Amino acid sequence: MISEREPAKPTVGIAASRMFCRSLSEGLHAAAQPLTILLAGLQTPCVDEMSRAELTDLVSSSAHEVVRVCALFTYLQDLVSTESVEPELLATPLLPLLAHAIEGVDLLFRESGIFLRSTVPDAGEVIPISSKRTLAALSSVLLVAHAVSHVGDTVEVIVTVDSPDSVQVVLRNKNAHPEGLNSEEGLSMALAEANVRSQRASLSWSLEPFSVLVAFPKGVRS
Repeated sequence: MISEREPAKPTVGIAASRMFCRSLSEGLHAAAQPLTILLAGLQTPCVDEMSRAELTDLVSSSAHEVVRVCALFTYLQDLVSTESVEPELLATPLLPLLAHAIEGVDLLFRESGIFLRSTVPDAGEVIPISSKRTLAALSSVLLVAHAVSHVGDTVEVIVTVDSPDSVQVVLRNKNAHPEGLNSEEGLSMALAEANVRSQRASLSWSLEPFSVLVAFPKGVRS
């Protein structure tokens, strides 16, 4: 069962600020690990005495850590940008954005042997959102769902419009019970949450089983 949170309001930013600081701190802590590994490897006193094969291994492992640091700092950069810039919210159909996000990961899921099933209403909703941030959030959540899933699993994407106040997108894998998310996955979820929250919407998630609920305030029915 997902533990829901109230959507953050622009005039009440204490909780959002704490959430941002926590995500930023966790990201910096995560980036410190590969940097420490790099520093230790490059400061090895016997580098000058290493064989060609040993130096090749060192360069290879260092390159891996550099790629990881770059990825983590990209997440942090996007997180700061999302938190510091207010998006323009326009009346936008949600279902085409969701279809675009699903299409973007469909090949990845199929090649991994993971099924992706969507259940959407016949009539969509036009809601006040930022297309760019909504697409980014949905894509990030789908990629995290893929990361915690296994061959033969089914990831469900369900859109409901029954609520009088919101359009809800539920993404879940009933068979996925990850003990936790790695640094990149955790930052990806934090960024998705920030992207959603910046639109006066809410995102909540659970690992038991893996499930995500995004609730967008309703606009005008299309």
